[in-house]
Amino acid sequence: MAPAPSLRFEVLARDKGTRARLGRLHTAHGIVETPAFMPVGTCGTVKALTQHQLEELGAEIILSNTYHLYLRPGTQIISQAGGLHRFMSWPRPILTDSGGYQVMSLTELRRISEEGVEFRSHLDGSAHLFSPERVVEAQMALGSDVMMILDECVPYPSSEEATRRAVRLTGRWAKRAKQTYLEQLGRQESPAGALYGIVQGGDSEELRRESAEQMQETGFAGYALGGLSVGEPKSVTYDVTEFTAALLPEDQPRYLMGVGTPRDLVECVARGIDQFDCVMPTRNARNACVFTSEGRLTIKGARYASDYGPLDPACECSVCRRYSRAYIRHLFGAGEMLAAILATYHNLYFYLDTMAKIRQAIGAGIFANFLSKARTSPEGSSL
Repeated sequence: MAPAPSLRFEVLARDKGTRARLGRLHTAHGIVETPAFMPVGTCGTVKALTQHQLEELGAEIILSNTYHLYLRPGTQIISQAGGLHRFMSWPRPILTDSGGYQVMSLTELRRISEEGVEFRSHLDGSAHLFSPERVVEAQMALGSDVMMILDECVPYPSSEEATRRAVRLTGRWAKRAKQTYLEQLGRQESPAGALYGIVQGGDSEELRRESAEQMQETGFAGYALGGLSVGEPKSVTYDVTEFTAALLPEDQPRYLMGVGTPRDLVECVARGIDQFDCVMPTRNARNACVFTSEGRLTIKGARYASDYGPLDPACECSVCRRYSRAYIRHLFGAGEMLAAILATYHNLYFYLDTMAKIRQAIGAGIFANFLSKARTSPEGSSL
């Protein structure tokens, strides 16, 4: 008998004034307390940090990307190593994105058809095909705890016709992905990861509803909201998230892909989201932008040249306890790699600490007050 997917989600508490909920995601590689933020480790590494540092920060789950790992080093090499967990020496859960967004961004290098997406590698120009089946097979080879279907993500703004076409193509691809997943599951000898569906539809309530119904008809372990944070106004992000999350099952996890700022996390938890990922804390860190209790600051600024205080006086991370703004500014000015390491460590601590505070507020029944405070705090500040 084939093993069942090793994922179970439980809701522990619900906020009375919002749609926020406290949950727990059980996987073969550990438990994830939700709402959760997943640091982005695109190529099997969260840029500038070691796995030991991620564990030290308390990251319970990270995200990697099928497109990048498929191209380099190749899923066969990772599979032969015993899967992505062993290959990168990360014992905790991993979610892998399907690579659909990355492929879709290769506007000049890809062609979409019913079969899938034909594209040329951004590395060497070699030709490849991502079909719904191949993407599932690749993620099963990686041994991900959570896998995503292949979807068509349209940019903002897009015509209703283009968005409708993408929704229906994603729906057909979803059925093929699910069938392949079930076939692969039957060949597994060990617990298998779970497959999430992705709801598309742009800013159209009609198309979001249609997509949500398609995904639930096919049936998945969890559901993601795709096609957001692609250039739309913030109000659209929030409205679409609120509308779409309400269409999804109450007893399954909801994942908002690619969002966002600390304020976004709080606002979208209030709208019923359980999982998040975003490159913002790590990418901003490498560009000398850090999140603090006083809002974002660009540490390269001349005003910090003789500022011997910590990045954030309210932060308890090891970087803030040990290093000064002046020193970190100096590192960026000198082009030292330690600059990115320290800023990344601090920013991820900030994000993970924000999520811990959100969970505490929901559990204590005071999330509505927490949300109100967040809305009056400087954008990018601690909460």
